[in-house]
This record gives sequence, C-alpha cells and structure tokens, in this order.
Amino acid sequence: MKKANGQALTRRHFLAASALLGASLPFGARLAFAGEGGWAGVRAFVERYVASGKLAGAVASVGFGQDEAQAIARGAKTLGQRGAVDADCLFRIYSMTKPVTGMAAMMLVDDGALSLDQPVADILPRYAKMQVQRVPDGSIDDLVPAVRPITIRHLLTHTSGLGYSIIQKGPLKTAFVKAGLVPGAISRLPITELFGAPDRAPSLQVFADRLAAMPLVYQPGTRWSYSTGLDLLGRVIEVVSGQPFDAFLQQRLFDPLGMPSTFFRVPRSEAGRLTTNYGVLKGMLLPLDPAAASIFLQAPAFPFGGSGLVSSPRDYDRFLRMLIGGGVFAGRRVMSKAAVALGTSNLLPEGVSTKGTLANGGGFGAGGRVGLGAEAGTFGWGGAAGTIAFADVARGWRAGLYTQYMPSDAYPVHSEFPEVAMSDALQLIGNKAGRT
Repeated sequence: MKKANGQALTRRHFLAASALLGASLPFGARLAFAGEGGWAGVRAFVERYVASGKLAGAVASVGFGQDEAQAIARGAKTLGQRGAVDADCLFRIYSMTKPVTGMAAMMLVDDGALSLDQPVADILPRYAKMQVQRVPDGSIDDLVPAVRPITIRHLLTHTSGLGYSIIQKGPLKTAFVKAGLVPGAISRLPITELFGAPDRAPSLQVFADRLAAMPLVYQPGTRWSYSTGLDLLGRVIEVVSGQPFDAFLQQRLFDPLGMPSTFFRVPRSEAGRLTTNYGVLKGMLLPLDPAAASIFLQAPAFPFGGSGLVSSPRDYDRFLRMLIGGGVFAGRRVMSKAAVALGTSNLLPEGVSTKGTLANGGGFGAGGRVGLGAEAGTFGWGGAAGTIAFADVARGWRAGLYTQYMPSDAYPVHSEFPEVAMSDALQLIGNKAGRT
C-alpha cells in the first residue's frame, strides 16, 4: 500500500502475507491479536525519528480486527514545551481527509442517491460543457471541448481532469490562486502566501462554481492526476443529501464511529491537544503552524473535503476499524458491507494507469490507493504533514502514523512506515499461526 509521496509496499511482503495466512484461514482467526505486544520495528522506527530530532513527536497506531489499537508514542506536541504526544493529540491529517470524503460518497451510492458513472453535471449543471487544455499546464486560452462528462467515479479516483493548485504550473496555477481555488490551509504566518491566496472561495458552492469555469488539464477518464476532485465531491454530497457537507460527515460517520476529536475547526476548548506543525529547513524544525496560534483554530473558508480535517490517532483508527469490519464498528453498522467493498476496490476507469504518479503501481478507490495483485486488500492514503494511514481489509489489520512536518518528502517516512508496519504484522501473524 502506498501513500502520496511514498512507495508501495514490496511485492515480497504481500506474497509472504498470503503464504502465511493461507486461503483457508478463518477470518476470525486473523483478528485475535489483542494484548500480544510486538510491533518492535514500529517502536524502533518512531524512537529513531524522534530521538534524532527529525520529528518533534510521533504516534504510531497499530491494531488487528476490532481490537483497540496500540499507540506507540514518543516526543512532544511542541518542541521546548511540556506535553507529550499520545493517541488523543490532534494532528493535521490533510489528504487523509480524502478517504473519509470518498466513503461518505459511497454511502450515497449505497443509498441510491448517486451512481459511480453518473455525470457530475446532473447535480452541478455548470459542469455540463467543460473545456480542456490542448497542452497540459499550457495556455488557458488554447482549449478543446471535453469529449465525455466528468463522473462521480472520476472525482473519487483523480481521473476527472480537474487541476490542483499544489500540482499545476504556469497560467493555470496562477488562475486557480487568483480565483481563490486553494482548498487547504497551512498557517497564519506570512509564509502561507507561498502556498496560495489568503482569500479563498468563501463557500463550497462558490468554490464549485468557480472551479467549473477553469479548464481541465486532461480529458476526463483518461489519466490519473492529483486533483480537487474530492473537494468538489464535498459540494456534490451536500447538494444530493440536502445537508451541509460537514454536517453530513458528522451525522453519518463521526457520530456513529465515536470520533469526537475530528474537526474542520478545532474548538478553543480542545486547543491544548493540538500539535505544532513544523517546516523542515536544512535539517532544522521551524514552527510553521504553532499549536497555540494555529490556523485550524479559526473557521475555514469552507470544509475542504480533500485536505481539511484535524483528527486524533484514536479517532482515525475508528474509521479504519470500521473498514476492517466491513462497515460495522462496535456492533453497529455504519456502512453496508457492499459499500465498503466497492469503495476499497479499484475504481479506475478502464485503461487508466497510475504508473509514475503518487499512486504508482496501484489502483484507486474512494479517495485512497488500493493494492493490486499481491497487494490486494489494502486501502489508504496520507497527508501533506507526514501522516499516513491504511487498512488491510483482506487480512484484518490497520496502521497509522501521526506526526507534523512539511514538506512530507523531507524524510522517507511515507515509504518506510508501511514497510516496517507490514514486517511487524507478518511476524505477529506468523507467530499466531504457529500457535494454532
């Protein structure tokens, strides 16, 4: 499994997992690992990064089945201040918001309110006649008509052709920033100007309307390109459901899963749990978004479905546990088994490859990368500030890493953590199999 700016787990690891588990191993047998400790590699990984000073603090959350996750925490919420990180600290999870938005859309598909190959223009008519750049990231005046409509599938899988201010270059990026189409927040500090305009579109409706006026980078359904698709999906969800996007998430996911620490805006009463986000500059950690004055303590322009959430390791693990449970959490059905299975499967349009992209070598489901072949069963994604989380729905375990630094590729955390977690999981699985 892979995350943005990371590498896929090796084929060798997944082949080993398949060999250890065996096709006939009962599902329940995969889940009985509570209280067995282990995860030595994950512990060493977290300790190494924090002890070296590369990270102020980090929490790894790992577990099997419906058992409570083990939290492996080291370091501080803010350098130079009291307060150790733990499973209830708050982290900017950025693009780990995308799988949450994706699964919310799958609920509406399951309800019959949406369908995967439904044109977005059925819901948002401004998307009926889209134009496409003749040369990607070239002129925004040299355009051709879209040969097919953008669909819900395309929004879920980054195959809509929509641009992204953090990805595009040239005049299209300039146009996105000028229009306030920067669906994310970094800091209140002046450095935020490097990441986009401070005057973002004031609502999801305005965001969606302005985005519809922008040319597409690619023809819909032809190429995987990281995009604003999940942010636009937030607007689709609120139009179809008749609820504000954030209210829909609260009612259908956060409340049923018992996720009281997941916010688009961190309440002042919870500010003491917020961690500081750091910029990595020449090996030093410089406060980029200090916890006490975080931009996440103020209301966002609108709920960013692609990057807006702050959450705790304990909360996000509940979302992963629900996926592992086929839609059931703590004995309560939150999603249908069919919706989870579909959302964690490869939804890419026929002929589209992720080779050479952030999802290199994998498929893509409802807002997250899915493993193919020997990797089948994995689903997840990561965030711009170093977080990453995934569920192995086929083998019944999940893992997440929560820390705060930017840019995320300053360290190889996103490629290393899944490798280490998988190695530890395989050892636990092998130990269990040897005792049964």
